[in-house]
Amino acid sequence: MKFTYDHDLHIHSNLSACSNDPEQTAESILAYAKKRKLKRVCITDHFWDEAVPGASDWYLPQNYKHISRIKPLPQAEGVQLLFGCEAELDKNMSLSVSEEKYDLFDFIVVATTHMHRVGFTVDETELKTPERRADAWIRRLDAVLDMDLPFHKVGIAHLTCKLIAPEKDVFLKTLRAIPVSEMKRLFTKAARLGAGIELNYGAFKFADEEAALLPYRIAKECGCKFYCGSDAHEVFQMYAAGEVFQKAINLLDLREEDKMK
Repeated sequence: MKFTYDHDLHIHSNLSACSNDPEQTAESILAYAKKRKLKRVCITDHFWDEAVPGASDWYLPQNYKHISRIKPLPQAEGVQLLFGCEAELDKNMSLSVSEEKYDLFDFIVVATTHMHRVGFTVDETELKTPERRADAWIRRLDAVLDMDLPFHKVGIAHLTCKLIAPEKDVFLKTLRAIPVSEMKRLFTKAARLGAGIELNYGAFKFADEEAALLPYRIAKECGCKFYCGSDAHEVFQMYAAGEVFQKAINLLDLREEDKMK
């Protein structure tokens, strides 16, 4: 049976500092789920745990007290509206969520490709060439997979998004510079741990190049499970995501058995 788009596990509310839409609320997210007949949706606002040192000025206000203001979450028959977060990885490989907070979240999205936060997530020297960016891609994903995380509820977000490199040629050169052997090693590890691999709306909007599809093809080959994540920060982005998810599902020939449960 073909993989069905019946969930969206990466959605930001207007509590995320990068959302500029006052209408992006728990109620509008639930309405989106009902309209699209989704079974599970998860609010994953940007989060830096106050128990973890090293927050940037941007992350500092986005602590647990702040993001939990969205609770209690509204519910509707046939839909699970879940409470999660998007965790950051800084340049020292510190994750922004502490072990003590794991049980407070239904799902944890981990970002390893925020290479636009120069000086905080990566050093400028790591961005000088596509090969250096590729090394950072490998090293950061490897670091997360070596952590003691509850991987049954952890998703690896936007592995091929343009936050790796905004210029298309540099972006594609970076992906081509990642050795296939390293992808196979990392995705074999991810599959063994049970971490989900995200079909991200932003990543698949421009997934017409084979270099942008290859990591997902290899992940599937290695036995990884996938989930849909619109990464929506505004209401219109949620509703635009479905067509892109179908594109990703078709390009990768995903089946229900490839879905993260």
